[in-house]
Amino acid sequence: MSRAEQDLLSRTALGVFRLNGQFLAVSEKLAAPAGLTAAWWQVLGAVLHEPLPVAGIARTMGITRQSVQRIADLLVGKGLAAYEPNPAHRRAKLLAPTAEGRQAIAQLEPGHAEFARKLARELGPEAFAETVAVLDRLSQALETVAEQ
Repeated sequence: MSRAEQDLLSRTALGVFRLNGQFLAVSEKLAAPAGLTAAWWQVLGAVLHEPLPVAGIARTMGITRQSVQRIADLLVGKGLAAYEPNPAHRRAKLLAPTAEGRQAIAQLEPGHAEFARKLARELGPEAFAETVAVLDRLSQALETVAEQ
């Protein structure tokens, strides 16, 4: 790796770490009115369309299985999610949102939509879409390189 490549990697990592902090701060602010944390929102959001096992949520979100398990147990304890039988694996139950969990997520929608509008206006629609594409490509490249 050349010095220039090392510098680009460092700058990319620092930029992503900064973005992560910024997104967490915004997410905490948006989640608070619904009585959620950013982490709870992240896990509930992962299972809105279909129930998933904890390991599947962890893979999708890029966080550890143990972290997801802790949050899933909290969500179940608060009545925001429930464990369901998993026909594919008897011991790895599926996590699914309850009606209360879906209602909490629905409470976030107005703030989420308003923030998305502001960000789209700031970036412009083409740059916003390009940002998503570049981040997706970076994530795919990291997965590929990490497997080598």
